[in-house]
Amino acid sequence: MLTSFSVGGKTLDSLDLKILLVTKGIKVDYAVYERFCGTRRLNPDPLTCNCLILPDGTIVHITDVAMHMSYLKNAISLESLRNIRYALHIRTPFRLVVSHGGSAVLLHNGEQVTEVSFPPASRFYEQKTSGGLPYLGNAVLQGRDFLSFQCLWPCDYAKAGYPCQFCYSGGVYERLARKRKPDPPVPTPQDVAEITDYAVNKERTAKHIQLTGGSTMNPQAECHIIRKILAQIDSLVGLQNIPGEVLVYTTPPSDPETVDQVFEAGASRIACSLEVWSEDLARTITPGKWKFSGRERCLNCLKYIARKYGPNKACSSFVVGIEPAESYLEGAEYLARDGIVPIASIWIPFGRPVMGRIAVPGLDYYRKVKEGLAEIYAKYGIVPPGSTGLNVCLCRDIWNHRSEITACCPHGPAKVSNGPA
Repeated sequence: MLTSFSVGGKTLDSLDLKILLVTKGIKVDYAVYERFCGTRRLNPDPLTCNCLILPDGTIVHITDVAMHMSYLKNAISLESLRNIRYALHIRTPFRLVVSHGGSAVLLHNGEQVTEVSFPPASRFYEQKTSGGLPYLGNAVLQGRDFLSFQCLWPCDYAKAGYPCQFCYSGGVYERLARKRKPDPPVPTPQDVAEITDYAVNKERTAKHIQLTGGSTMNPQAECHIIRKILAQIDSLVGLQNIPGEVLVYTTPPSDPETVDQVFEAGASRIACSLEVWSEDLARTITPGKWKFSGRERCLNCLKYIARKYGPNKACSSFVVGIEPAESYLEGAEYLARDGIVPIASIWIPFGRPVMGRIAVPGLDYYRKVKEGLAEIYAKYGIVPPGSTGLNVCLCRDIWNHRSEITACCPHGPAKVSNGPA
């Protein structure tokens, strides 16, 4: 059951509150870090992918606005200073403090909203691989049980000058390439296996694994690299010892049968992400994907996976908040009809404006997405990845509460298009 909260005189459920916290950020009192750093998984370093847990178990990403902006000032190049005018507009009404009783409390404009908690303490980010690669900056623990590798290889599209507008890593690769500087080091298959072994077998902080890299000009070779990584994980960790699933993101190859080797190597699901459904917006927001791989190749690969391996084996991520809700829901239903999972990742606007803006849609927009996606999941038997939810993704949260969301929809089931793309 979703918990209800009073926020600014309005009643919000946990997913409404999650959306506001992710899109607006939180100002975290340093006393919170001092109080919980040693006993819970919480760290002032933004690279540790902090999250809080609402009373009903909903996982919420923590973008500590002050720490985040401090990190950006130290990490970005002079070229990114043009975005400072956007950063100056970042304000948040949310604050995380320590109560007199010693608990963590979320405030909205100084008024208490709820007590929150954090995942159990972990020494994950203190570790290095046998090759000397630090875990910090190369992998993250998300929510209660997800280990994610977010950049296992560079993005060739970004290096060619065509990064996705919302992608911070893509912006980094673009700047490095323009200045003819080398790419930052990336994990080897052995590094990935060691990090996975620590999270799954030694510390037991992860049940699910996500492997992600940049878009490459040679996705056939990319699939081969993924196969090597999975083979190394199997050798060191044992794929059978991973309690949950292995979700692999890859650039769609021109020959969809190329992905067979990834499934044969142990992937549970494969995602080829469109990010934006509206074709007009996709041309601008995801220029590299539009120019080099294209929409048709992505759809062909997703449909091939769905036909051969069955429903819920193919996934596509979308960045929710950068296109109209109707457009996203149209794309979500188009994919779901073929058993393809539409993933909803909330756009975090800090540091990377999209189409010249960082203003996110109002809560009515996200409620329309929430209600429409709940109906789509229920109608087509779609099951998103994971179990308890991820930091910035809405999909598993919506699935976990799909019956409740559709039953409480004030205007009846959300209307979504059944027409072709």
